[in-house]
Amino acid sequence: MQTAKRNVEKQLRESKMNYTILQPTFFMEIWLSPAIGFDFPNSKATIYGEGINKISWISLKDVASFVVASLDNPTAVNAVIELGGPEALSPLEVVKIFEQHTGSSFTLEHVPTEALYAQKNAASDSLSKSFASLMIGYAEGNVIDMNETLNVYRIRLTPITDYVKQLVPQAKSE
Repeated sequence: MQTAKRNVEKQLRESKMNYTILQPTFFMEIWLSPAIGFDFPNSKATIYGEGINKISWISLKDVASFVVASLDNPTAVNAVIELGGPEALSPLEVVKIFEQHTGSSFTLEHVPTEALYAQKNAASDSLSKSFASLMIGYAEGNVIDMNETLNVYRIRLTPITDYVKQLVPQAKSE
């Protein structure tokens, strides 16, 4: 997926068409969900790598806001814009936030980075290789400085705590 996306981006940049390329970091709604092993309803989480490297988690709705804000913005023409959330937090810091809001301790399963590289090297198709690459990226962290971007695009980014409050009923009353 990442390789295919980068190839398309390269073709766009080399074409005569105007373009705006948005490069979001890890989506909180995907990577902090049971589908990827972050099983908050059951207080379990799969952590890729040590879980100490920070990620600028971003919300899907924030990316959609950037899409809309880019439409008539001249600074977006022929631009590549990296997107991240309002704060960089490690996966273990995110677990602590969930624990505070749920009142439950999480059981953690760590997948060593070496195992992720082995999975990538053993992948027999591009989708498996791409997913392994994404997990390696998660393990290595991905911090995006949004200061300049937010000076151009006045968008309120969603913090992890807002996402947790949407998911955890008791967190809403705090």
